[in-house]
Amino acid sequence: MEIKQFYDKALAHGSYAIVSDGVMGVIDPARNAKQYYEFAKEQSAKIIAVIETHPHADFISSHKEIAETTGATIYTSKLTGASYAHKNFDDGDEIRLGKVRLTALNTPGHSPDSVSILLFDENGVEAAVFTGDTLFVGDVGRPDLRENAGAITAKREELAAQMYDSTRNILMKLPESTIVYPAHGPGSLCGKSMSPELYSTIGKEKRKNYALQPMSREHFVEVLLEDQPFIPKYFGHGVNTNKKGADVLELSVKKVTRLKSNHNINPDALIIDARPAEDFRKGHYPGAINIQDGLKFETWLGSIVSPEEQFYLIAKDDNHLDTLIEKAAKIGYEGKIAGAIAGIDNSSGSIEPLSAEKILPKPDTYTIVDVRNEPEVKNKKIFSNSINLPLHELRERINEIPADKPVVVHCAAGYRSAAGASIVKKYLPSLMVYDLGEEITKCQNNN
Repeated sequence: MEIKQFYDKALAHGSYAIVSDGVMGVIDPARNAKQYYEFAKEQSAKIIAVIETHPHADFISSHKEIAETTGATIYTSKLTGASYAHKNFDDGDEIRLGKVRLTALNTPGHSPDSVSILLFDENGVEAAVFTGDTLFVGDVGRPDLRENAGAITAKREELAAQMYDSTRNILMKLPESTIVYPAHGPGSLCGKSMSPELYSTIGKEKRKNYALQPMSREHFVEVLLEDQPFIPKYFGHGVNTNKKGADVLELSVKKVTRLKSNHNINPDALIIDARPAEDFRKGHYPGAINIQDGLKFETWLGSIVSPEEQFYLIAKDDNHLDTLIEKAAKIGYEGKIAGAIAGIDNSSGSIEPLSAEKILPKPDTYTIVDVRNEPEVKNKKIFSNSINLPLHELRERINEIPADKPVVVHCAAGYRSAAGASIVKKYLPSLMVYDLGEEITKCQNNN
């Protein structure tokens, strides 16, 4: 038997392949299925099973594509309400995979339809458990994503209480040597305090995971609901797309229209420019929003742009454009791209950077917009006169910015402020807008 973890740092997502005796199963696959096909070929194995622990919110799964390509069977809980061909996989159901077997454990909490997958090895030992978004290393899944999405909805308090029961009555009763393989790691918005390690054991989690320590159900619910991260706009779209099953990635990205010029774009259209902030500041299409390509491009694209919106996508060159379209597809946004453009040929817009030396002596002469998230600001405000408008809410709250002073936008290190400054410039074009960018570190050291 061999277990391989595939890890996508951008979405902090872990998927898995299990190979035994010439056959292979895939758990919670990412949108790009090519990596699983290549691994199956390396192992001389046939993919016969794809298992979804639940309909994920934060990434689009390739379960339907893999099934159509390989003939594999998809397994998921009957509670998912899946509209694709599948077999139910709930308490008591088993999958034979070569010399090992996989057993379903219904573990609601993150979602009402969550299952964990217990692996019995060739000797019948409970060797590993694939916990999806129920149990992470150092954390458990957030319970507030399924109030308005999925086949079954539930209030966050109800799901938090179910998480208490799932961890105490099911997962914590497994042998302490059982390896825990979660669907996410640090940086994921599906939890709030995940450890840097990408796998663990039941015993280690019982000792070190804050959520598994002795406490009443009432206290657990209170602790779990406290300080959860923000919910990106695309999460509900992700759940609903995964419930139906996404189109084949290669065919879907080929449908995106590549444009040779941006001269004819409607200036009122939503335009996402993914070039570096330095290039964007020097010149960009008027009204464009600068979501720089980087480790979190997918998350911020799906946090700033809603799944109901069409948008144009600008990259620095053709290769970069192909990369960005695939990244958009990871969250199910490739079909929202009205047109994709490599380079720009209309750059009348610009945003000025601002030095720390200029703002520090007289911050009151500016309207300072802090686009960090609320918990960050609660821990430490950098400028006493700043207003906090988190980046994922900025477009909707733009009218809260006073129009009587120049505007300075900052975050913690410079990435989010580039997007924030471009949003302010788009919706409040009459104001002078500055991006403090990486200069914020100097301001932090002097405040």
